Amino acid sequence: MRIGIETFTVHKRFPLTISRGTTSQTTNVWVRVEQQGTEGWGEASPFSISGDGRAGISPVLQSTQTLIEALQLVAQILETFSPWERQKIERVLREAEVPSAVCAAIDVALHDWMGKWTKMPLWRLWGLNRRRIVPTSVTVGINTPEGARQRVRDWLPLTGGRVLKIKLGSPAGIEADREMLLAVREEAPQAQLLVDANGGWSLEEAVTMCDWLASQGVKYVEQPLPVGQEDKLPELRDRSPLPIFVDESCFTSRDIPKLAERVHGINIKLMKSGGLTEAMRMVHTARACGLQVMFGCYSDSILANTAASHLSPLADYLDLDSHLNLIDDPFTGASLQDGRLIPSDLPGLGVEYRASNP
Repeated sequence: MRIGIETFTVHKRFPLTISRGTTSQTTNVWVRVEQQGTEGWGEASPFSISGDGRAGISPVLQSTQTLIEALQLVAQILETFSPWERQKIERVLREAEVPSAVCAAIDVALHDWMGKWTKMPLWRLWGLNRRRIVPTSVTVGINTPEGARQRVRDWLPLTGGRVLKIKLGSPAGIEADREMLLAVREEAPQAQLLVDANGGWSLEEAVTMCDWLASQGVKYVEQPLPVGQEDKLPELRDRSPLPIFVDESCFTSRDIPKLAERVHGINIKLMKSGGLTEAMRMVHTARACGLQVMFGCYSDSILANTAASHLSPLADYLDLDSHLNLIDDPFTGASLQDGRLIPSDLPGLGVEYRASNP
């Protein structure tokens, strides 16, 4: 099979600020796998996660350049394989120790190829029920109270704003977090609110905030503590009235068993996990451990989010909104219907390339 590699840069309609910084654009990688006249598509998007050196946890940085170099290397190695040989390919990629986003791009492209070859959408091949897909949240990044109000107003005509994920963990402290959340609640009183601190709180701050957020009707709190402080999660779980989810602390199915007694749920992202194959393993592992499941994203286009949407009937919560914040997404795919991201009946992913960007 032949593997094509091409970069594309996407720009955010609203720059996104989290506890680790602000992003306004990213350069992602479009991967195409071709054999016998059928072409499957995947996407690799860069991401970074801060590490706690004191806990022996190194930071994760998968830059665009790193992804391109790894893809160029494995493209040559995989030339002799067939798209049907996903198990063999997964092992080759694991032994080559390529970045997880590279594994994700190739795995998604192989699944897309399979769906197109069999002329069936992935959700149907897996026997999933699109009616089980829950509404996706849309994100309000760290901002001033008035800035947060404006973001809510910006989102409402685009998505209806039924579910809002609020990024907290402000460098200005938990009082600034409170003021921002109250502004969002006042602007969207009927919305379901979720909170993601991106590791921005200490244990005591997290306990304080979880108590307060519960009084504000927040549904759950995601990644309250920094990566490397997972040993403090049991105490937080015992003291928090809200469910605790982890994101940056959980990459693959191997991470789940040791988290099972510490949290209530996990956030699965294709770029972290390495693709749809591992994401499916993570869902089943989490369920076996009694955990809830959500699917999230980085600065992914609709290509990667459509791939995740095919698995989304298995999720309790969805945060697949990154493409909704792009002004120049080069692809079309799953459609937003009543706040739910629904994959189509087209074969494979059902993703198409735009003739011209908006």
